[in-house]
Amino acid sequence: MNYKKEYFLLWIGQGISRLGSWIYLIALNLTVWHMTESPTMVAGLYMIGPIARIVASFFVGSIVDRSNKRIILILSDVFRAIVVFMIPFAPSIWIIFSFVFLTNISASFAQPSSTFMVTKLVTEQDRPRFNAINSILSSGSFMIGPALSGIIIAMANTSITIWVNSCMLLISAYFMYLLPNISQRVTDGQKIISPTVLRKDFQVVWQVMSQHRCLLQFFVLYSCVLMIAHALDSQEMSFLKDFHHVSDASYGVIVGVTGIGAIVGGIAAASFVRKLSISTYIGAGLLLTLACYTIFYGSPNLILAIIAFILLGFFMSFSNTGYATIYQNKVPTEILGRFTSVLSLFESILQIILTLIIGLCSQWFSIQLATSMFSLLAFTLACVLYRFIIVNKNRIGV
Repeated sequence: MNYKKEYFLLWIGQGISRLGSWIYLIALNLTVWHMTESPTMVAGLYMIGPIARIVASFFVGSIVDRSNKRIILILSDVFRAIVVFMIPFAPSIWIIFSFVFLTNISASFAQPSSTFMVTKLVTEQDRPRFNAINSILSSGSFMIGPALSGIIIAMANTSITIWVNSCMLLISAYFMYLLPNISQRVTDGQKIISPTVLRKDFQVVWQVMSQHRCLLQFFVLYSCVLMIAHALDSQEMSFLKDFHHVSDASYGVIVGVTGIGAIVGGIAAASFVRKLSISTYIGAGLLLTLACYTIFYGSPNLILAIIAFILLGFFMSFSNTGYATIYQNKVPTEILGRFTSVLSLFESILQIILTLIIGLCSQWFSIQLATSMFSLLAFTLACVLYRFIIVNKNRIGV
C-alpha cells in the first residue's frame, strides 16, 4: 500500500471527529440524566439519530450529489461544532434534543461526502487496507473516548467535555480543508431542489440499481442483518445488568474489552487483505459476528458472554472493512449521495421498528429469550447472505 498524504488527512480528520463524538456522547447522556433523571429521556437520545436520518434521506442525497463534497465536509464539521457548543447553554431538555437532531442532520451530509472523497482519493487496490486501518482508528476512538470523557468530567464538568468535542470538530474541519478539491460533473444539472427534483432523484437511483439487481439484493440483505444487530445493541446493557447482574464499573470494563477485540480485528483485517477475498471479509465476517451475538445473548455465565463480546468486536472489523470496500467500489459516484440517502431511509425505519419490537418482546417475555431469538434470526439471515454472495460472486463483483 502506498501511503499518500491524502490518506493520513482522511484518517486523522475522521479519527478526531469520531473521538470527539465518543467524548461528547458520555457527557451528553449525563447532561440529559442530570436534567431529567429519566431513563426514558436518555433512551430517547438514541431514537433522535434514526429519526433525523429518515428526515434527511429525502433531500440530503440530492444536495450532496450536486455540491462540492469537500466544502460539505468542512461546513458539516463547523456547523456541528457551533451547535454542540450551544448545548450546555440550553435551558430545557427539548432544546437539547433539537440541537442533537440538527447535529444528526448535519452528519447525514458528511457520511456520503466522506465516502465520495475516499472513493476518489484512495486507489481501488488500497481501499481494503485503508478501510481496515480506518476501522482500527474507529475502535480506538470507541475505547479511548469514554475514558477521556470520564477524566475530563472528573477534572471539570460535562459542559467542558461537550466543548472539547466542539473544538475537535473544528480541528477535523481543518484537516478536511487540507484535502484536494475534487470537482465532479453532475449528470442532472438542476441545482434547485424541489419536490419534482427529489422524486426524479429517487427514480434515478432505482433505475441505476435495477440494472444491478444482484448488487441491490446484497445491500438489502446486508442492511436487514445489520439493523437487527443494531436493534440488539439497544438491549446490551440491560441484558448484562439484568441477566448477569454486572455493576456499572464492570459494564464499562466489558465495553472496553470489546474495543480491544475490535482493534486486534482491525489489525488482522489490514494484514490479510492480500490473502482473503472481499467476499470472505463480508460474508464470513458478518456470519461469525452474528454467531458471537447469538452466543453472547445465549450465554449462561458472564465469562462466556465476555469471550463472545471480544470475538464479536474482532469479526465485526472484517465485516465492516469488506462492506466499506464494496460500497466504495460498486456504488456509482454520480448517485452515491442519493443512493446513501435511500438506503439510510430504509435502514433507519427498519432500525426503529426492530428496536421497538425487541424492546417490547423483552418486556413481555424475558430479555434473554427475546434477544436470543432475534440473534438466531440475524444469524440465519447472515447464512443466507453468505450463500448469496458465494453464488453471485461474479455478478456482485467481489
